[in-house]
Amino acid sequence: MTNRFKDFGSGANEVHKEPLSFKLHEEEFNCIPEVQGKTMLNLISDASSNDPAKSAALINSFFKKVLVEESFVRFNALCEHPDKIVTVETLADITSWLVEEYSGRPEEQPTVS
Repeated sequence: MTNRFKDFGSGANEVHKEPLSFKLHEEEFNCIPEVQGKTMLNLISDASSNDPAKSAALINSFFKKVLVEESFVRFNALCEHPDKIVTVETLADITSWLVEEYSGRPEEQPTVS
């Protein structure tokens, strides 16, 4: 066998993660337990775009990929509700939290007392 070959098995971490969920305007939204690596790489590469339209499309695409279908429908309706405002900052906070959870790498490390 040559050293220029490596079998990556299934290509997935064998540990199955718990589904993710978050609450916004008193509604709970459920996300899939794991996300494709390509989705994360696309998010990272497109996040540096200076084009606001591309960034907005990226966020919409990300939520469509990570929210389970029923939650995605309700989330979209909430984000278009005339009285329940969801700010850009809130969308960014949710996206950041989900990315941290999916990557297993929180941005801020816990402090040790």
